[in-house]
Amino acid sequence: MIDELDLSSWLVVAGVALSLASGLISLSSPRRAAALLVIGCGAAIAGSVLAIAGWTSELDAPWDVPGGRLRVGVDALSAMFVLPIALVSALGSIYAVEYWADGAGARKLRAFYGVLTAGLLLLVVSRNGILFLFAWELMAVAAFITITTEDDRAEVRDVGYVYLLATRIGTLCLFATFALLAAGSNGSLDFDTWRPALHGPLRDAIFVTALVGFGLKAGMMPLHVWLPGAHANAPSHVSAQMSGVMIKVGIYGVARITSLCDQPPVWWGITLVVIGVVSGVLGVGFAIGQHDLKRLLAYHSVENIGIIALGLGVALLGRALGRDDLVVLGMAGALLHVWNHGLFKSLLFFSAGSVVHATGTREIDRLGGLWRKMPKTGFGFLVGAVAICGLPPLNGLISELFVYLGLFRATSGTPGTVWLVAMLAAASLALVGALALACFVKAFGSVFLGAPRSPDGADAHDPGRTMLAPIFVLAALCAAIGVGAPLVAPALDAAIASWAGPRVAPLDVYAPLLTLAAVSGGLLVVLAMWIKYAARPAKQDVPTWDCGYAAPSARMQYTSSSFADMVVRLFAWALRPTRHAPHFTEPFPQHASFESHVPDTVLDRGVRPVFGVIGRAVGRLRPFQGGRLHVYLVYILATLLVLLLWR
Repeated sequence: MIDELDLSSWLVVAGVALSLASGLISLSSPRRAAALLVIGCGAAIAGSVLAIAGWTSELDAPWDVPGGRLRVGVDALSAMFVLPIALVSALGSIYAVEYWADGAGARKLRAFYGVLTAGLLLLVVSRNGILFLFAWELMAVAAFITITTEDDRAEVRDVGYVYLLATRIGTLCLFATFALLAAGSNGSLDFDTWRPALHGPLRDAIFVTALVGFGLKAGMMPLHVWLPGAHANAPSHVSAQMSGVMIKVGIYGVARITSLCDQPPVWWGITLVVIGVVSGVLGVGFAIGQHDLKRLLAYHSVENIGIIALGLGVALLGRALGRDDLVVLGMAGALLHVWNHGLFKSLLFFSAGSVVHATGTREIDRLGGLWRKMPKTGFGFLVGAVAICGLPPLNGLISELFVYLGLFRATSGTPGTVWLVAMLAAASLALVGALALACFVKAFGSVFLGAPRSPDGADAHDPGRTMLAPIFVLAALCAAIGVGAPLVAPALDAAIASWAGPRVAPLDVYAPLLTLAAVSGGLLVVLAMWIKYAARPAKQDVPTWDCGYAAPSARMQYTSSSFADMVVRLFAWALRPTRHAPHFTEPFPQHASFESHVPDTVLDRGVRPVFGVIGRAVGRLRPFQGGRLHVYLVYILATLLVLLLWR
């Protein structure tokens, strides 16, 4: 008999089990597997809604693993992450029925997509360190296998190895974090016993190791090295799942650990704000220089993780300074942006996947003019672009508004250092918005507007219903949160109370949302009326003013390189671009071209060269490993002699 009070936990556990089962069924029937995954995710969504409504619960059972217990719990904070995980994963399984029906490794991909979903759901409801690490490994291994679906390609294998190395380092940091937490709480590995560890001498070490371990998964700059390549080369519904929800478990980890510290030092909040600024500005800076459509979207995940980190930083500053208004505004912005980014980034990856599915290329400079051939896909991408830029009337504006308000309030009545950091962070967030707008003008214009630049899109057309349905659902949700922003306030209240506890005084910070929602709703109505009546095609064909060009062609259009050149040069100190500009020696040259490439500075100019040096140094030691037993005996004898002499 299931206790009604434990219903929310049982529903999420059922979602985990059905997601795992869908991976097994997928080996024989992809449609049944998708249906089973949708049912499982529906159960998890129902459980999270109950938890937000106040039906929080916890299940506990013994487990024959040292220090481990099968202990899961669903509170409002966990529910805020279960919801997007279940929604995006369910829509991705529907999308994949057509998108990757019989591609390379289709059975393997379907099987481990279900395992990845189960790992993500179990991770955010685990209440024991060993169970958490088990779910973490389940997620990490399943993600590696889905990323490397097309493992016959060298590029895919390379990004898979980079991801595997990054996730191993992150896992080691989490082992250190949990060991420190256990050491500070009498050896216990249960979450609810860890609070004393975060009030003692181990507090700062726990925060640093947790920030590195979870920051690697979240893709915080400069720990993002695995993210762009993995998101670009994975199947698009996997890219949506990784970018929309998987990287958020890093945010969940930071939020869960910091929730246990009642009085964090101010430098915790400043650190997260600085990481947020760096990730936001450089993430969008790298994005605008990309030629690969999915890689461009991947860097925008780094940018949006930066915005979430800003919100978390403001909340930690509020807790450190005893400012309830900063706690509420910061956590509201961070948690709502977890939802919003999951929606519009999945929408963008699904739309980009439709473009790749129809044209066979991710190269922006080989695309163009697709709006005429793929209007439904273009509409979905446009909605996602408007949302990610934080423009009304869609949802991106709402969560960013909370972060802005938190930063503005942090500039009043705070010490000089906090005031300066908050002021610079607010200006940086405005810069991020402007650069994001420029980036998506480039992306949307180059892909969907103008004339085709190559024959790749000659036969392009909108996909079928199973690929379009998730796009339309996500577009509708982006509009719904933008217009109905006050409706999400109760969920945010419950999640903030779960993180900060009842000691945080309730504030009327949601009142501005009523006005904002009314403005967004009115704007949406105006847009709908304009589309219906004013945007009709002209009744009479008339010649278009051609600016003196009698026969325009694709060669007269901006390329992605030329459009982004000014911004790329502005951030050349960090992006380190390679430019190939024409050198004119005559007044009327016959051939001229311009292109620029923006490699990942941290990975390609930092990590790879360092590992190359280490590899070459280690390679010189190979002659000592000849495989001859008598040589090894000499090594042992020499070691013993050295030790005896040293003693």
